Amino acid sequence: MIINHPILGPRDSAEFTYMGDAALLDRPDWQAKDALAQFINYGYLRDNPAGPHQELWYHEQGDRSFLVVTRDTTTHEISSVKLANDVARSRGRST
Repeated sequence: MIINHPILGPRDSAEFTYMGDAALLDRPDWQAKDALAQFINYGYLRDNPAGPHQELWYHEQGDRSFLVVTRDTTTHEISSVKLANDVARSRGRST
């Protein structure tokens, strides 16, 4: 599988480490009244969709950037690759 890195261009997926659901970018507020429940959901509950899904990948064998890869889990076709920092900023978060 080839991941088209937004800065470095096409790279083999062997250079990357799969880090899980891109929802990890949306860390809960530790000061919320229901913080414990939010962190349990954040740490342990994940969707397992059949179809397009946003995933977090780490470029371990390269520039050590985090990417949000939108990949179809049934065909492995990648439709979008963005820097995780840019995605977090667009969601109003900082990394």
